[in-house]
Amino acid sequence: MNNHKFVVRKAAVLGAGVMGAQIAAHLINANIETLLFELPAEKGDPNDNVIKAIENLKKQDPAPLSVPARAASIQPANYEQNLELLKDCDIVIEAIAERMDLKRALYEKIAPYLAEHAIFASNTSGLSINKLAQAFPENLRHRFCGIHFFNPPRYMHLAELIACTESDAAMLNDLEAFLVTCLGKGVIRAKDTPNFIANRIGVFSMLATMHHAREYGLGFDVVDALTGPLIGRPKSATFRTADVVGLDILAHVIETMRDTLANDPWHKYYAVPGWLQGLIETGALGQKTKRGVYRKAGKEIHVLDLARKEYVLSAGVADDDMKELLRQKNPAGKLGALRANPHPQAQFLWAIFRDLFHYCAVHLNAIADNARDLDFAMRWGFGWNEGPFETWQAAGWSDITGWINEDIAAGKSMSDVSLPDWVREMGQSASQAADRDIQGVHRTQGSYSPSANSFRHRSTLPVYRRQLFPDKLLGEQAQYGTTLFETDAVRMWHIPGKSGSAGTADDGVAILSFKSKMHTIGSDVLDGVQQALDEAERNWRALVIWQTEPPFSAGANLQKATERLKSGEPPSALTVLAKKLRKTAQSAVLKAARSLNLADALMAGKLAEVEAMVAQFQQTSQDLRYSMIPTVAAVDGLALGGGCEFVMHCDRTVATLESYIGLVETGVGLIPAGGGCKELALRAAQETIDGDPFPLLKNYFQSVATAQLAKSGEQAKELGYLRRADQIVMNRFELLYVAKANAIALAEAGYRPPLKARSIPVAGSTGIATIKGMLVNMREGNFISEHDYLIGSKLAHVMCGGELTPGSLVDENWFLELERAAFIELLATEKTQARVEHTLKTGKPLRN
Repeated sequence: MNNHKFVVRKAAVLGAGVMGAQIAAHLINANIETLLFELPAEKGDPNDNVIKAIENLKKQDPAPLSVPARAASIQPANYEQNLELLKDCDIVIEAIAERMDLKRALYEKIAPYLAEHAIFASNTSGLSINKLAQAFPENLRHRFCGIHFFNPPRYMHLAELIACTESDAAMLNDLEAFLVTCLGKGVIRAKDTPNFIANRIGVFSMLATMHHAREYGLGFDVVDALTGPLIGRPKSATFRTADVVGLDILAHVIETMRDTLANDPWHKYYAVPGWLQGLIETGALGQKTKRGVYRKAGKEIHVLDLARKEYVLSAGVADDDMKELLRQKNPAGKLGALRANPHPQAQFLWAIFRDLFHYCAVHLNAIADNARDLDFAMRWGFGWNEGPFETWQAAGWSDITGWINEDIAAGKSMSDVSLPDWVREMGQSASQAADRDIQGVHRTQGSYSPSANSFRHRSTLPVYRRQLFPDKLLGEQAQYGTTLFETDAVRMWHIPGKSGSAGTADDGVAILSFKSKMHTIGSDVLDGVQQALDEAERNWRALVIWQTEPPFSAGANLQKATERLKSGEPPSALTVLAKKLRKTAQSAVLKAARSLNLADALMAGKLAEVEAMVAQFQQTSQDLRYSMIPTVAAVDGLALGGGCEFVMHCDRTVATLESYIGLVETGVGLIPAGGGCKELALRAAQETIDGDPFPLLKNYFQSVATAQLAKSGEQAKELGYLRRADQIVMNRFELLYVAKANAIALAEAGYRPPLKARSIPVAGSTGIATIKGMLVNMREGNFISEHDYLIGSKLAHVMCGGELTPGSLVDENWFLELERAAFIELLATEKTQARVEHTLKTGKPLRN
């Protein structure tokens, strides 16, 4: 028995192509020392090929690296000079071209240099792991397996883990734990069948969509309008997804299915369409060649018109009746209405759902252990809101089964193969009392496995104990602990259980979750935070702020104040915010405006209520900092404006890598006023080496003045929104566990709040003058407007501590008063009012 702890100190990736380089980037994101191998260059530095690939990582969007500077930590290597370096690697991931002969040749070359304990994994997207294993030395085969990352590896949650016959079970468990915690992945154990689970189902879904699009005469852009968010799938839908993946890659996967699945009932559809082959032959491979099904012409998007054999302006849309039908919340009514509606778009949608359900049911036993694995594979690997079986079950298992059988008998389905017997059995109500009304494959006792003819529970590997609330399947209701108190705005609760690790009642940690839309912060939330702090100080050891779903917080929401200013319901503060989470700072401006919802207050000309709320916000931030119990912010997704200020004032922050944090108020003519300016000035003073806070303060000023939004938790550290001691978690489902562990550690250390800062050196008048000089140059060069200059000047005045002699000592309240005054002064200007009103009305920032 092997009792050694599995530790990955160093990793290597073989192949610096699109996937290999991005896998290396994500390993570096996880602080794993990484080698990236490629063929040696024919001229110059032998590592030029891999160096070029590493440099290219810094230019890609979405960014593979958490911060561009991490590219320098990837060590370039080539197969001729550097194979000895493999001896120090604990895991080696092969990611070269999808050709069996090339992979086998590489295995023979590198095998002598692998450490005996090293795991070797192929990132193949569909080749047989057992056939690949035959090219590996027999004595190392127990360390061999497949890991299939999805593109882009940083963002896609899924990693399929595929064993060969000789793969060691303990090794696979160790590897799964590494993938889950260190790389943040959702791991699915796939069977060794062509294209595994997600690509097998996903590519069939694309082929079915292509088939029915032709049958019903729908253009590519119309199909994408129908098969994106309207049916719970990504905006890239079908053909845009093909362009992103690469048309050559898609064709290769289809050909793999054609060559390896000769007995499949749908085999005749495993063929590359002529139009697709034609695009590939002309070098139109999709996004990477800037031309595929779509191409960009200036600011316009053009789409291939098959009838005209040329690109035309993309203008395809879903029919208004289809949009209305698909907005139905009742899944059963929705699919039933599609089947009954004679409109070609409705018949098309019913057909792609029907054939997808049919295909999944027939192949589930061969490709996956259970229905849960198939559904999660599609959600995590293709970004679907629901897996196929979840959709089927939600729409009524027996009704859908009957309709599929009718269409098979009528010759309407793509295959005439019968549904498996177990499908009919799943239409029978469950025998257990808790499940007596449930039909389908997902029940309280687990998800159905045809091979075992039983319901499988989730994995019991120790790593999953860290996921206090894992991703939910259809019908699963998370039980978020025991309520301590609850209002319309917040809920304070704890997790009961035995004493021991994080997540139990005896750990003494209370949790606070917001209930407002997008977790915006209004007076009611501020009241709730202060009540929670009072309760925690009386009866608990620590307080964690964690939301049951992202985002952490979209910022301040002055809706309550506006309700006091006029009768009637003010407009929704966040109607489009969720659609723009990963955009640039310009879209962050829009988010700030929508979350503030100030228009009514401004037009009424009454600012006293707003000032009172700002003061309450500042006091709440200070209470988070100086509470007698440790406070920990657990951040996932967006933390804007006031949400960012809460994060900055907690004793510790634990953030997922995919946290987007920033103070973005300047874009709508305001400045941060919940303690954010004060906090950055304080950090600049505390972090300075020579006593002059201005060099650091200037950088912080630039981030706030340009409304810069951190694109990762790591970048939030660079911008000063997070501290170096704050922790980054790779797996969002482990966030609460780690946050609680941090809270416990602070409490166990005999926590005392920091002493209040009473002697903060300011940059003063000299700092203000220096920043204003930069602003003047920008204004005269027409880079900023006169009002931008005013906003920047007010921000400089606050962050530099006012017109004081440089080095003068002030306390925190000094900065808070400057913040509050500047915020209200800007709020009173016509141009700031116009910016807020314009942005709320048009969804676009105003330059005035």
